[in-house]
Amino acid sequence: MTTLEHARVLVVGATGALGTLISDRLAERGARLALHGRDEERLRERSDLGATIAMDLVEEDAPEQIVGRARDALGGLDVIVVAAGVVAFDDVAATAAQDLETLFTVNALAPMRIVSAALPALREAAAEGREPVVLTLSGIVSELPTAGLASYSASKAALAAYMTAAGRELRRSGIRLVDARPGHTETGLAGRPLFGTAPRFPPGHEPAAVADRLVRAIEDGATALPPDAFSGA
Repeated sequence: MTTLEHARVLVVGATGALGTLISDRLAERGARLALHGRDEERLRERSDLGATIAMDLVEEDAPEQIVGRARDALGGLDVIVVAAGVVAFDDVAATAAQDLETLFTVNALAPMRIVSAALPALREAAAEGREPVVLTLSGIVSELPTAGLASYSASKAALAAYMTAAGRELRRSGIRLVDARPGHTETGLAGRPLFGTAPRFPPGHEPAAVADRLVRAIEDGATALPPDAFSGA
């Protein structure tokens, strides 16, 4: 169980549709927030919730800088939520011509580096009895790679594999890693792909319900959030 009141929380991707909802719910529970986003103006509009960190995840040393600035602003880190991500659509014939570097950096490499960079702060939190948590969102495609989303599925599967292995490694340290795998969620992200054109998706989950489920998972000690954990979301 993790108590969010007064918890020191970094939300990566806090200006996205889902990140905004998650941040609001964390603030309602009394968490102290450091909000990361790429859009400085949108971050400024939410500065009443906590410290803000405007930086693109593809910038050199961005994961390490984001973690360091959040730790300094909050005096430590208890919870990290990585809600940043980009979507892309490609068939196999087009994959070689696409911007795979950005896709894999944002969806996999940056979250992996954030976990690693935050480890000293998370270990300190565990030593203080704070039950630290890192939550990421790989989504259902990490379990069910989808035709037309081959490279996107691969980027999310890489994150899911890392979180599974790292979670086993860090369990004895008292650090809980959780990878969430909801199905398609109506955030509008599919309409802003890094490359390609979105296929027709069936109606997806409501973002507010997904955000509620994610925050409950942090509080309730969940160690996994497979797709069926979001049924009804």
